[in-house]
Amino acid sequence: MRLRSAFVATRIAEHFRGEGADVVLMMDSLTRVAMAQREIGLSVGEPPATRGYPPSTFSLLAQLLERAGTAARGSVTGIYTVLVDGDDHNEPIADAARSILDGHVVLDRRLAVSGHFPSIDTLASVSRVANRVTTREQRDLAVRLRRVMAARRDAQDLVDVGAYVSGSNPLVDAALTHAKAIDAFLQQGLDEPAPTAASWQHLQSLVLAMGDL
Repeated sequence: MRLRSAFVATRIAEHFRGEGADVVLMMDSLTRVAMAQREIGLSVGEPPATRGYPPSTFSLLAQLLERAGTAARGSVTGIYTVLVDGDDHNEPIADAARSILDGHVVLDRRLAVSGHFPSIDTLASVSRVANRVTTREQRDLAVRLRRVMAARRDAQDLVDVGAYVSGSNPLVDAALTHAKAIDAFLQQGLDEPAPTAASWQHLQSLVLAMGDL
């Protein structure tokens, strides 16, 4: 049932795409689909491969996920969740999904525990279609902010023990100076609207406040 329902839902989405609709398909979760195929594969004698998953699991994921996308008219935008074992984002199902899909949004348990919502790990999240949906200026702003955030993450241990010396890295200095502003930009309440134009303007103001880095 877990396996069949994933393909039935995808077929329904394809039907509406064929009628010219732009469909959003949400599936929770790919991990349960993979587990169902693992049970089937092992029961018919397939040898276990990566972490106990037989080879058919990974070919099935490709068959399922590659059915989303655009057609001559209409589209299916698939949003699939993946449950990782022990926060290991390199486990086989997550790794296979990343290799097939056009991007991934990584959620971080530590951010959720600290009250940071949405709990998105910005540095670990990637979009392969960013060049098609954003301008050059917008991408430059995003890269500059990510560079500052990455510098702070690399120096976080030094900052925590008080060993970081101010002035030794301009990127880290900017990250520490504007830490509250960065965190505020990356958070959003459940009932708090965030219009696209206003969000880009907010990002531009934040990056410009950091100076030329």
